[in-house]
Amino acid sequence: MNTFTEENYIKAIYQLSERNAASISTNALAEQMNTRAASVTDMLKKLALKKLINYQPYQGFNLTSKGRKLALHVLRKHRLWELFLVDTLNFSWDEVHDIAEQLEHINSPKLVDRLDAFLDFPEADPHGDPIPDENLVFRTKRAQRLCDMKILQPLRISGVMDHSPLFLKFMAQHQLQLGEVILIEDVNGYDASMRIKTSSDRIVFISATAAQNILTRPHHGSK
Repeated sequence: MNTFTEENYIKAIYQLSERNAASISTNALAEQMNTRAASVTDMLKKLALKKLINYQPYQGFNLTSKGRKLALHVLRKHRLWELFLVDTLNFSWDEVHDIAEQLEHINSPKLVDRLDAFLDFPEADPHGDPIPDENLVFRTKRAQRLCDMKILQPLRISGVMDHSPLFLKFMAQHQLQLGEVILIEDVNGYDASMRIKTSSDRIVFISATAAQNILTRPHHGSK
């Protein structure tokens, strides 16, 4: 049986590997877990003994197939609970992460499968992150960052990279919700900030940092 802390580390390693396919550094994981590098090194040794990671001191580390399977199980539970909290209990999307962090460690496959069925087998959580199915296969792919999209191409907001309450409140304040159709009207050549127009013809100015954290897909329908 894995501890909650071990599951949290495995999930963090998976998330870091999604951003960088190469081996992950101890410092990067320490920053992700908000702890000291020495504590991370101790945990990596434990995870390696359980064959959850491949680990060579001073050479980085990555998940084994066993570790990836565990990470996807934890992510599946986390994202289903987030969606349940938003859709059924009316939490806002900036409130659910910490609660789901606790619920994701409930070890009941039957409960998770019934939760999935109750939610009608969703493809994504409230932040647009894809949810693995019962076979740990993603039903949809992650969208592209707004900063990588073309000017004057209709786009639909489908997720966010930054799940912090501060960023989610920023999105809410600008009425940039999932499903909103937007158009990049201009990109500032100096600082890469953007002027975007929403489906209700509102003009919103956002920074380059915000554009890096908003996920979109091309929109082919009418507004």
